[in-house]
Amino acid sequence: MKAIARMTQGHKLFWLAALLCSALSGQAQDILPESVAAALRAAQISPSSLGALVLPLSGGAARLAHLDARPMAPASTLKLATTLVALDELSPTFRWRTQLLGSGSQRADVWRGTLFLRGGGEPNLTWDGIRYLFRSLRAQGIRRLDADLVLDRNFFQPTRPDIGAPVFDESPNAYYNVIPDALLLGGNLVEFSISADAQRSTVQTQPPLERLRIDADLTLNDSACETWDDDWDTPQTVLASDGSISVKLRGAFPRNCQRKLWLSLLDRNLYIERFVRAYWQELGGNWRGQVRDGTTPPEARLLVERQSETLADLVRPINKASDNVMARMLFLTLGAQLPASARGDNTLVNAQAAMQAWFARNGIATEGLVFENGSGLSRLERISPRQMASLLQFGARSNWYAEFASSLPIVAIDGAMRKRLHDSPAAARARIKTGSLRDAVAIAGYVRDVRNQDWVVVAMINDVDARKGRPALDALVHWVAGGN
Repeated sequence: MKAIARMTQGHKLFWLAALLCSALSGQAQDILPESVAAALRAAQISPSSLGALVLPLSGGAARLAHLDARPMAPASTLKLATTLVALDELSPTFRWRTQLLGSGSQRADVWRGTLFLRGGGEPNLTWDGIRYLFRSLRAQGIRRLDADLVLDRNFFQPTRPDIGAPVFDESPNAYYNVIPDALLLGGNLVEFSISADAQRSTVQTQPPLERLRIDADLTLNDSACETWDDDWDTPQTVLASDGSISVKLRGAFPRNCQRKLWLSLLDRNLYIERFVRAYWQELGGNWRGQVRDGTTPPEARLLVERQSETLADLVRPINKASDNVMARMLFLTLGAQLPASARGDNTLVNAQAAMQAWFARNGIATEGLVFENGSGLSRLERISPRQMASLLQFGARSNWYAEFASSLPIVAIDGAMRKRLHDSPAAARARIKTGSLRDAVAIAGYVRDVRNQDWVVVAMINDVDARKGRPALDALVHWVAGGN
């Protein structure tokens, strides 16, 4: 009792609440662990900005339930919902198809007519994927193309949602902001490799694009390489009347520094056209024709088809690397794969309905649940910690738990958790998806404690200073892993 008397009033309340909770069978603790509360105080974030839930994976009463029923912005933890629903609805062996079709005829080594590049919504359509299609076409003995190339994006509706879309933030050219379509090649990205010694800088780009020129005028300075983009101007693209493309690089760059960046700078039709022209020339071919949008007619015959990696392969980069574009492509695929009788004209709306229906069908409450694009890169998406925890419990019972769990970052090992909690019992014993937006941070996943008991852990902070609250989320994972 003397020890209790020396405690602060806050500590008294904490320990009395903990004793009461342990005495009441089946009643969850709603008082935050002191380590979590202290981290929130240090960040000057109110406990009311945090929603959290800790549940035994095997079932039973919650160990901690703090404002867990409130719908909150989940940031990228929402990718857990998109990937798990996709595994359950499509199966881990699902593959996307990208096709090259033709109407016309081949005479000797010349194809005359029209070619159709039909997208199937593949989330990871790489440069090598398109190279495979045209290399296979060249292997059929075709060298000269007297044909337009029609880009068929009708697998998703509308076909070009990027046109006229408002920007999400101040970095519209960044990869994470790319708006998907059914034929998104290489994320529509140009890779810039910038290298500088003490006197001069050089810039190289990938992929090879026909008639693309880099106009670099970078002033070298003595800034730290880590701060290279402080004096950096966003590259500007100019399409000349003769069809050449000039990318202007301006600003300052540190001496003795090497950096890579990936930016979406070109119209995506122009990007595909210049990529295909450059590669077809590399194969020794000649092409006279234009690129345009359109629809593949029923009479077009299949010339080449490429199948993607399996869904099981792709959920790993979506969750471990938190790839927004791939998550959005997967989300749209759920809408495109609805039965025709249940499918409307807008693929995004179909996907939103498919997600809501899945939650309801599997006994997870849908009140307050909001899906916008399935990636968490949204100011609108909402899910409560309780709904997220129910999703994770479903995942643990699923036939596809191995595929799902292996996609989550391992604490202190990889993904967004590789630099966190190295000195914690959670290191290498917890799989946690993170999320971060301007005013939201979150964690969700599975933690094995020092007693080898498995727990579902979900926590979200919605606050103007949310990013300062990451230590509180780490403290919660540490607390659970320590067997408290």
